[in-house]
Amino acid sequence: MPPITTSQDQAPSPLGAALERVGDRWSLLLVEALLDGSRRFNELLDALPGIAPNILTDRLRRLEREGIVIGTPYSHRPPRMEYTLSADGRDLAGALRLLTDWGARRAGQDVEPHEPLRHARCGTPLEARWYCPTCSQAVADREAPDTRAV
Repeated sequence: MPPITTSQDQAPSPLGAALERVGDRWSLLLVEALLDGSRRFNELLDALPGIAPNILTDRLRRLEREGIVIGTPYSHRPPRMEYTLSADGRDLAGALRLLTDWGARRAGQDVEPHEPLRHARCGTPLEARWYCPTCSQAVADREAPDTRAV
């Protein structure tokens, strides 16, 4: 995937850099499939209906190179791997949950129902907000930085 830039001479934007690492459908769905813990290749094939084995292999290798997924051999003859998210992969989980929630709120009838993340103590659906840890205050959208300028 070519770098996403605003002009030929500029470095990729932060979003462009993120998309270079995990910006295709199968990569994001693969990270989602690993959120609940490690899985083996055939388990990932079952968890991702419609993915071809060669595409799964390609995405796993790419995500391993990017440090998002860690492959650990569980058999040497024949060679077999178990895959889990790295710390970077687990960091990506928060963004995926936000994207999932955003998609669920705007989805039509043809998308499987999605239960929003809820506060364990009271059961209220959670909302993502900008927050300043120094001021201990929520930041309004109009006060948040323009991420395109970062």
